[in-house]
Amino acid sequence: MLFLLLCFSLYQQVLAQPDLAQRWTEIKTSWQQPMLWVVLLLMLLNYGIESRKWQLLLRPLQKLTLVRAFKSVMAGCSITMLTPNRMGEYGGRILFVSPPHRLRAISLTILGSISQLAVTIVMGTCGLLYLKYFSVGGATIFDGMPIILGNTLLVMSVLISIFMLLFYWKLGWLIQLMEKAKFLTKALKYVRLLEQFTGKQLLRILFLSLFRYVVFILQYMLLLKLMNVAVPMVLCFWLLSVFYLVMAMAPTIGFIELPLRATATIEIFKWYSGNLLGIQAAALGIWMINLVLPAIIGSLLIVGIKITKDHDENP
Repeated sequence: MLFLLLCFSLYQQVLAQPDLAQRWTEIKTSWQQPMLWVVLLLMLLNYGIESRKWQLLLRPLQKLTLVRAFKSVMAGCSITMLTPNRMGEYGGRILFVSPPHRLRAISLTILGSISQLAVTIVMGTCGLLYLKYFSVGGATIFDGMPIILGNTLLVMSVLISIFMLLFYWKLGWLIQLMEKAKFLTKALKYVRLLEQFTGKQLLRILFLSLFRYVVFILQYMLLLKLMNVAVPMVLCFWLLSVFYLVMAMAPTIGFIELPLRATATIEIFKWYSGNLLGIQAAALGIWMINLVLPAIIGSLLIVGIKITKDHDENP
């Protein structure tokens, strides 16, 4: 029902755009521009960085080549499309981890997710602060809410950012808490691996997460430019940081994520651009390139693994 309501709302907003015919013509032309290939190449860089991060995370358990780590990440993408907030990523990656190490690798997947989430929340909080206090006209994004609510949002975002960074750097606290809970005793042997990561290693993983974050922000900026959504570069960067903060907090699942993405992008960007159709087209493009295409590649890899396994079992 939510999916249908979001789609209908977006459809109505597009129909209400006064220069719809002109915008649609611009978009059809934009898809043929060379910049689209740049965005596609950045998708490979995006997941190449994630593959390197996964390779480093797995190093205490198992050594993977970068190519095998890339296949593992792609396989994870195929499962995430079917689970809330991409929680099923591990289900695909596990296929490329040796069976004796698969349960212990769960904690490594969580560590990687925490590092990416921490970057998203911290950067999104910086985006809110920029739009509120440093951007000319940027405060209009807060006009739709009472002042006290806007200030509460900022304070909560700052506090959550601090908590996420502390939680990431002090994962030993989590293990200490688990030691005090007797019912978690059996699970401890699967997470103690996290204690082996030094501050330097955690910093390196966090840096890779930040690098990846900048890449998919750049992808979105290029697509918005391609769709003739005229927003200054610096402002666009921080608007997108707020967008990804919203998406990180919102409960989503693969098939409903597209209209939710388009709705969130419009609500954030409508204060700065009237090209609603272009904004929606960019949301569709980034969803197809960064989520659907990797999921298709991952599905093919999983099918290939199954075919190979069946062949080995039935020579």
